Amino acid sequence: MTSASAEIAELVARTALRDRAAFRDLYGRTSAKLFGVTLRILRDRSEAEEALQEVYVKIWQRADRYVAGSCSPISWLVAVARNHALDILRARKPVHDDIGMALDIADGAPDPEQSAVAGGERSRIESCLGELEADKADAVRGAYLDGYSYEELAERYRVPLNTMRTWLRRSLMKLRACLSA
Repeated sequence: MTSASAEIAELVARTALRDRAAFRDLYGRTSAKLFGVTLRILRDRSEAEEALQEVYVKIWQRADRYVAGSCSPISWLVAVARNHALDILRARKPVHDDIGMALDIADGAPDPEQSAVAGGERSRIESCLGELEADKADAVRGAYLDGYSYEELAERYRVPLNTMRTWLRRSLMKLRACLSA
């Protein structure tokens, strides 16, 4: 675990103990990334901002559910944000994309050290995704990187919804085994 990852894990642990200063620091260090996740999925700046606040309420309430070592703390935080944004997306009607919104997005790009660490993790993940069948790897990318719902993916691959759920569950188990090796 990198020092930045260890620091975030420590902040999550302190947040679980209701340490407001740790929670404030956690927000300061992770909100740009989590905002990017919610914005990418929701594609509406004001909705993403509101969702981000709701995500941090969930983090405050559920920080004790993070188990250090099971996954990186940032992965856990991103999962909370992603799942919340997908819940919002499922609850609303489809809207048209507005490319003009992209001009207002702040650059939350990682610094060089974060880029190097993320690049190594990204290459490991891509290598493990390469071990999956092509359509299953694409479905995993669609669900967990692009924010497509299981229903959308089932339609795209012309399979029943439960089959898509099985594909994704089994693919994630294979990825976990590959990444743990």
